[in-house]
Formats: sequence, structure tokens, C-alpha cells
Amino acid sequence: MNRRCLHTLLLMMALLVSACTISYRFNGASIDYTEIKTIQIDNFPIRSAYVWAPMQGIFQNRLTDIYANQTKLRQVKKNGDLQLAGEIVAFDQFNKGISSSGYSSQVQLKMTVNVRFVNNKKHTDDFERQFTATTEYDASQQLNAVQEELVTQMTKDLVDQIFNATVANW
Repeated sequence: MNRRCLHTLLLMMALLVSACTISYRFNGASIDYTEIKTIQIDNFPIRSAYVWAPMQGIFQNRLTDIYANQTKLRQVKKNGDLQLAGEIVAFDQFNKGISSSGYSSQVQLKMTVNVRFVNNKKHTDDFERQFTATTEYDASQQLNAVQEELVTQMTKDLVDQIFNATVANW
């Protein structure tokens, strides 16, 4: 009797599991490619008080690369089904920690990007929002020595946030 119940239970579970389908996309994008085929990514100029010139290029390249590598969208110069525009509005550093001698021991670097997103196929998805990333470095180091690595880290975080907000529907 127990064996029969076990077989019945296993059969029911197998039917239940086979009736449900789960779809995973490894790139995180959830785009209806029958409707959305193109993306327009405008330049994101630096509008912050503190400027490190290479930051704009690092950000712009990573932003265009993520859409090229993780979606099938064709990038266009104008009239894209999806449109991304904005500017780098803040690049600041703050004392994060104080040592026992009263001097700064940790410095926090913060980068903020303002993004305007337009979905020309579904305007309810449109938004204007700011995305921020931070990182810290030891105050004994000069910013010049670690700036490229830190900006690259923050840019990766920012671009992931923007990608998720625009096409991943997280």
C-alpha cells in the first residue's frame, strides 16, 4: 500500500512539474524583439563640478557595450524604439573614515548619472531617474593613482543599474 501511495505521489509531482514551464534568460533582458528592434544611446556629457575627462568615454563605452552584448537591439543614431539620454551629474569624494590621529583614513568616491529613458512602443515605461554608485579607497593613496580603476568599478555598477531598469524589468 505504501509503495502504491509513493508511486502515485511521484506521478502527481512529475505531472505538476511538467505542466509548469519556467523561462530563464541568462542576459537578464526581457525584450519583445517582435516590437522593439532598435536603441538610441545619446552621449552622456559630464556636468559635474569635478571633471576627470576619461570618465565620459569609459561610461559611454560600457553603456553601449552592454546593450550590444546582452541584447539583439540594433543601435541607431536617431528615432530608436528605445532611447537613452542623460548626463554625468556628480563625481565627488568625501571623507569616509577618520583615523585615531584625526586624519582621514578612508575616502568615498561617488558618481551619479541622470538618465532619461523613452520607450517609443510603450510610454508607460518612460522615466527620468538618477543612478548612483560609490566606492572607497585608502586616504594614503592619491586619487590620481586609483581613479581609473575606481571609475571603471563605479561605471560597471551604474551601467548594470541602468540596464536592469530599462530592459531587464527588475
